[in-house]
Amino acid sequence: MNPIISISLPLLLIIFSVMSGPATAEEPSPVRVFILAGQSNMEGQGVVDLDHPKYYNGGKGTLQRVMSDPKKAAQFSQLKDAVGNWIVRDDVFVRFKTRHETKKGGLSIGFAGYPGKHHIGPEFQFGHVAGSAFEEPVLLIKTAWGGKSLFKDFRPPSAGGETGPYYKQMIQEVREALNNVSTEFPSLADRKLNISGFVWMQGWNDMFDEKARTEYEQNLVHLIHDVRAEFKQSMLPVVIGELGNGGPKANDSMLAIRKAQKSAASREEFKGTVAFAPTANFARPADQSPNVSHGHHWFGNAESYFLIGDALGRKMLKLLNANNSH
Repeated sequence: MNPIISISLPLLLIIFSVMSGPATAEEPSPVRVFILAGQSNMEGQGVVDLDHPKYYNGGKGTLQRVMSDPKKAAQFSQLKDAVGNWIVRDDVFVRFKTRHETKKGGLSIGFAGYPGKHHIGPEFQFGHVAGSAFEEPVLLIKTAWGGKSLFKDFRPPSAGGETGPYYKQMIQEVREALNNVSTEFPSLADRKLNISGFVWMQGWNDMFDEKARTEYEQNLVHLIHDVRAEFKQSMLPVVIGELGNGGPKANDSMLAIRKAQKSAASREEFKGTVAFAPTANFARPADQSPNVSHGHHWFGNAESYFLIGDALGRKMLKLLNANNSH
């Protein structure tokens, strides 16, 4: 007859603890990284608050002025706090290496190509859309330069010919940003970085060259494949922002680029992973905008840039939801 061994509950707990090893802290959620690339309209030309009567048309079409419209107040309500200060998000971060400095920090106004905090680009509302959709922190890496073509400056490797210097610099800046996250954004240190999407906002310069227009669709296809290959994500979600500056009634050259952008996104090989974001309806009249002679920059109208960012963000969410990516 075997003796019955009696073990007290506290002793059992000690034995179990020793056998199971030390407790480990829960791994922090990964960071969702989005690459926002292109030329000057990705840099950001939307005027926030400049209102000089000669140079900024008295402030017409600035973000401050648009937000003051009672009919639009609800749409912009998340941008300022109760006392009127611009919100700086602690769950969405932006990194943009401009010609003057490397801008980095929580999403707010000012992450454009100019010094100071008087402009916005598509990153502004894109970041608000993404930040409100995800529990994980979001990092936007902007890489953009004015006056650059896809045909030459951003020419992707698989397009043949000489790889564009700004394609190389785009990839270099993204890798630099990824490598420096722990020092530039300490609150994101030790988190896994998941590249969740690529956004392309470009096309103006290619519009003026017949060969560039003809090749634009195929060059854009090459760009998508090459960016995916660079970051080893064959199904990376990609959103292409329409060259919509001219509004619905654009000239033939602009319409040719728009058609090429839409056709590239519609290819069967990209089904469910690439989306075209129409923007032409976001164009506002010059006389209701800050920069009346800057049609290439949406006349500096902040509402246009806000709506572009919103459209790009919502298209990206749709792709991510459809594919349950990352």
